[in-house]
Amino acid sequence: MNMSFEQKQSQLVVNLTGSFERADNPSMKEALFRLAWDVQTQRIVIHAQTLGTWDSSLVVVLYTLKKIALERGILFQSSTLPKQLNSLLDLALTVDRKPPQRNDETPDFLEVLGTIGINTCQAIGRGLIFIRDVMGALGRFFTKRVVMRSVDFWTELDNCGPKAVLIVSLISFMVGLILAFVGAIQLKTFGAQIFVASLVTIGMIRIMGAIMVGIIMAGRTGASYAATIGTMQVNEELDALKTMGIPVTDFLILPRLVTLVIAMPILVLLADFMGMLGGAFVGVLLLDIPAGEYWKYAWEAFGLTNFLVGLFHGLVFGFVIGLCGCYYGVQCGRNADSVGIATTKAVVWSIVWMIVLTGLITYLCEVIGI
Repeated sequence: MNMSFEQKQSQLVVNLTGSFERADNPSMKEALFRLAWDVQTQRIVIHAQTLGTWDSSLVVVLYTLKKIALERGILFQSSTLPKQLNSLLDLALTVDRKPPQRNDETPDFLEVLGTIGINTCQAIGRGLIFIRDVMGALGRFFTKRVVMRSVDFWTELDNCGPKAVLIVSLISFMVGLILAFVGAIQLKTFGAQIFVASLVTIGMIRIMGAIMVGIIMAGRTGASYAATIGTMQVNEELDALKTMGIPVTDFLILPRLVTLVIAMPILVLLADFMGMLGGAFVGVLLLDIPAGEYWKYAWEAFGLTNFLVGLFHGLVFGFVIGLCGCYYGVQCGRNADSVGIATTKAVVWSIVWMIVLTGLITYLCEVIGI
């Protein structure tokens, strides 16, 4: 390597000339560093006016020299080095490699309360902005100005519709069967087990069918939305879409939201029928109710108002599940653990908001008289 050095009184002068690439001379480096540690050396001066090309091997040598100078508290003069090389040395020596110290101080009550309040307000703000963007995308959807591929729409409709039929049918059948069992225990004491048909029919078509479908779809589809979009966030695919000028709301969120809103009322209709079938299984086979009588009472209890209220619940639940799943997917962090957290939050908050809205809709129906 094109490097020479000498000790002049209290100075260690290092001359760098020509090219300095892939330089590796252990004996020369050892001698140089030995002189730098010498007690007589009170200053290290670098002469590099004629330095040509250089690579990391020179950076390593200069970094070691400057580190020795800092440890000994002596002057390191490198004004003749290229600006980029000096910047690299400064960066290498100013980076804090120590891990951050944990703050074990317990915050007081007001600090905790303020932090919770700030976080809550920020979360509400992000949620409102997301809902605003979704509503804008829905407006573009109905005016046919949305950036959405038809293949995405049909794929998502297949995922949240036909592929969910089996699990919805099974769970709804079992719920109807359980309702019939529970109702029969009390009704048999009055000799009124025939009204099991009315109990199951009204319970399933008005609320239970919609709630069971909502819970199933929150765990099945809402979690899938959060995991899929969250993984895209981790892989920086959402950033790529934004860079290309493609609206994430239109391209990713809208197909999932619209298809779920379409599929939910149909699945609720299926759940109502399967629940009534489960009740008939108990009533006819275990309570010895004639099949004709059972379906007669079931049909009499079947009211169009109750049926439409149940479908409306399904419509609302589909919107809520789609919003929660997509929102927590978009808000996901940049690591694998964040995907799991986003998926959990999507399911939990979907169910929470479904229960809240169920109570609100029930109250409004009571006020209106439906």
